[in-house]
Amino acid sequence: MTRGKFIAFEGGEGMGKSTQARLLCDNLEARGIETVLTREPGGTPGAEAIRELLLHPPGEGWAAEAEALLFAAARADHVSNLIRPALEQGKWVICDRFVDSSRAYQGSAGALGDDKVRKLHEIGSGGLLPDLTIVIAADESVVGERLRARDGDASDAIGGRDQEYHARVNAAFDAFVREEPQRFGRIEGMGSIEEVQARVERVVERLFQQVDR
Repeated sequence: MTRGKFIAFEGGEGMGKSTQARLLCDNLEARGIETVLTREPGGTPGAEAIRELLLHPPGEGWAAEAEALLFAAARADHVSNLIRPALEQGKWVICDRFVDSSRAYQGSAGALGDDKVRKLHEIGSGGLLPDLTIVIAADESVVGERLRARDGDASDAIGGRDQEYHARVNAAFDAFVREEPQRFGRIEGMGSIEEVQARVERVVERLFQQVDR
């Protein structure tokens, strides 16, 4: 059986990743491709339990090292119990965030360092990388408006961090795209949902070209 493809959506807060991941799944299903839509942290019962700990931490919250370990543990369970089995069954997996979020949030913005995050990923998830990672980018002022509309006065432990932290996250994603253009596709997140969806579909066409070879 032909292995399925693995696509991850990345970017800072309020970029519309979840919406575009769902729309891409709908598009692939319409083309006759069996897909699995999932998210991080989460996707399996164990990883969803860790998600709750991460987004609503007890007490003072997690230090950077503990946070990175929790993300890596959730991802290890997710990869072992959902992502790899689905790919081996020939399904396409569409994931709202994956390891590059840990690299951006904990590694860069959290100052833990990229090497440590990558090492945790190698230990926990065998270094699995998506076939394509789509980074959605948008102007920070527009993103701020989207977040206020989405969250109001309430936000989780990570989304609620200060503007400087989120600026470092966005800068990290831009750096990843520059460093590994063959692995990433960066698209403009401004405009209507339909306009962004069309940009996503153009980037995804590269995977169909690989399949057809």
